[in-house]
Amino acid sequence: MSEVILAASDAPAVPVPVQALAPAELEAQPAFVRALAATAEFKAKPGQVLTVPGADGALAQVLFGLGEAPQAMMFRMLAAKLPPGVYRIASAPATLPPEEIALAFALGSYRFDRYKVHSADRPRLVCEGVDVAEVRQIAHACALARDMINTPANDMGPLQIETIAREIAERCSAQITVITGEGLLAANYPAVHAVGRAAAPDRAPRMIEITWGEAAHPLIALVGKGVVFDTGGLDIKPSSGMRLMKKDMGGAAHVLALGRMIMAARLPVRLAILVPVVENAISGDAMRPGDVLSSRKGLSIEVGNTDAEGRLILADALTRASELDPALTIDMATLTGAARAALGPQLPPFFTDDNDLALAIRSAADVAHDPMWRLPLWKGYAEALDSDIADLKNDPDGWAQAGAVTAGLFLQRFAPAGPWVHIDLMAWNPRGKPGSPAGAEAQAIRALYRMIRERFA
Repeated sequence: MSEVILAASDAPAVPVPVQALAPAELEAQPAFVRALAATAEFKAKPGQVLTVPGADGALAQVLFGLGEAPQAMMFRMLAAKLPPGVYRIASAPATLPPEEIALAFALGSYRFDRYKVHSADRPRLVCEGVDVAEVRQIAHACALARDMINTPANDMGPLQIETIAREIAERCSAQITVITGEGLLAANYPAVHAVGRAAAPDRAPRMIEITWGEAAHPLIALVGKGVVFDTGGLDIKPSSGMRLMKKDMGGAAHVLALGRMIMAARLPVRLAILVPVVENAISGDAMRPGDVLSSRKGLSIEVGNTDAEGRLILADALTRASELDPALTIDMATLTGAARAALGPQLPPFFTDDNDLALAIRSAADVAHDPMWRLPLWKGYAEALDSDIADLKNDPDGWAQAGAVTAGLFLQRFAPAGPWVHIDLMAWNPRGKPGSPAGAEAQAIRALYRMIRERFA
């Protein structure tokens, strides 16, 4: 992405001042500005923008409404409403850290224009006294995740995700290994192979592993679901259910972005980023309802529904994570519609039995304005995963009903023994608004980055 956050020395022009203010502060403005505000019905409500011309007719200043309860993330809307140009925040409430304002502006500047003939210029913000490099790293990582998710499956297949992973590894001086196609069976990733084997040869399944950091540091395992497109398999989805399935690799995009944040900041940890990548396609070689699959852990899994494939590939990846003895494991996946039914698209649920970890995540989410909500791994539903002929099945019995919870319980059977959290993402804005356009959204990774930095730094 082009740089929208500038250090003062990078400013190509004199920046236009922006005053961020609450409704009560309008009265302190000059008479001309008050009259202009009245004509434009500008009342300093959250997200309102008033452009004020100078005597020569050129833009002289901008008023940005914060409402009665200012929050830094409101500045996402400012980025979407300003005309192209260079700006600076001339005044804002002291309770809003400049770094948070800058990050909000950067996040709100995001546009997915890969397929547009012409790309619109974007406003840029000059930030004094801010660690511009840190803001850019976080914003770039979030933009990477959103770009990956927004890109249609014909241009974001398994090979393209591998290419991005290799670029990240090279940029951050990390090591990477990739196991592809039939090699997955030899390397003991049978569930990943089973889910992805029906795809075309040039879209073969693969297991990507990035490692980074010094041996003396605690290991964090990041595991992300990488289903580049989900037809549902032989239990085929209706066309309406497939429309957004390009985003089913959102977990992979998120852990690659989070890993990039951590490595760019050189946090004192080791990383293992584990990304199983498949296309859940339909062919004569596709897995069938009723098949029994092997897993890396040795547990047999009955396939009750080929459209519950994400948990199958995560099972092998989580087992690999457990072999590394991590101090913390995080898995991220666009896993269940039940999570959306419970909490909607804006509030990703997270699942963990570690209360200290849950408190740390919730605290970091509040501070980072990156919302998450804990749901329980309710053990009373564990029996819904029992199979008559295998160790467990991938489609829980209907009596349990809580699909997001039973998915978490399935993954827990394969997760490492130490602290582990599962995050069920939507990774999508179904309704666009200023600063948050319809399409891919980066969720939870800013909160997780803050939590990791506070927990291990």
